[in-house]
Amino acid sequence: MTNRLLVLQSDFGLVDGAVSAMVGVALQENSELEVHHLTHDITPYNIFEASYRLFQTVNYWPEGTTFVSVVDPGVGSDRRSVVALTANNQYIVTPDNGTLSYIKKHVGIKALREISEVKNRRENTELSYTFHGRDVYAFTGAKLASGHINFGEVGPELLVEDIVELPVVETVLEDDLVRGAVDILDVRFGSLWTSITREDFYTLAPEFDDRFEVTIYNNDMLVYQNQVTYGKSFADVRIGQPIIYINSLYRVGLAINQGSFAKAYNVGVGPQWHIELKKIN
Repeated sequence: MTNRLLVLQSDFGLVDGAVSAMVGVALQENSELEVHHLTHDITPYNIFEASYRLFQTVNYWPEGTTFVSVVDPGVGSDRRSVVALTANNQYIVTPDNGTLSYIKKHVGIKALREISEVKNRRENTELSYTFHGRDVYAFTGAKLASGHINFGEVGPELLVEDIVELPVVETVLEDDLVRGAVDILDVRFGSLWTSITREDFYTLAPEFDDRFEVTIYNNDMLVYQNQVTYGKSFADVRIGQPIIYINSLYRVGLAINQGSFAKAYNVGVGPQWHIELKKIN
């Protein structure tokens, strides 16, 4: 089941015609498609970020929606091009390079098919090796969203357990602390979104206005250590003060009220950025 909704994501930006070309290919396939944009500002080549932004978004779209995600540093190599059918009956068209990691872990994938480039590639593009976003992914996504092909016609079935997955930092729970990673930023506002779930944080029995010792390391280098208040929302602390909160994905966030935590303390993201929250008794 598809619904003519096509949602595009990439690291292409909007400074040239790459995204517009993808939209044009989709509309050539079916001019009645509704084409929407998740983001085209993924950090170039950052597969983890692409995976996370899909996870952040897909649950808020209807069944049958088709997503095309193109963050593809291995374009032209032997990495596979696939379509995943999620547990919520949505489709994700993407390289099998780790982009499906968060969807597989937190949403669920029921089936996976490799895109047959014999049938599902734009004509006369066989000698173009560097724009599969236009020639394979947008094209296949548009055919699927339009109902011009069904999932079985994408190509041969693959094993879900063989999906390429990125390494994940496991959360560590102890009596008085929880430890995880800084997964990603709330980019515009500079808040840190961690891998620590609300449920894991709640093992510390936090109450609003409790204070925690927050420690952040880049690998083994100490970057930040301070006592921070746990609050419901940013206004629970004074302007310029840090706060621990639960973000919209039910994960622990760290912010500065009306400021950028990431810029203030030069904090980055990824598995090497460790964060620890220790309850102060």
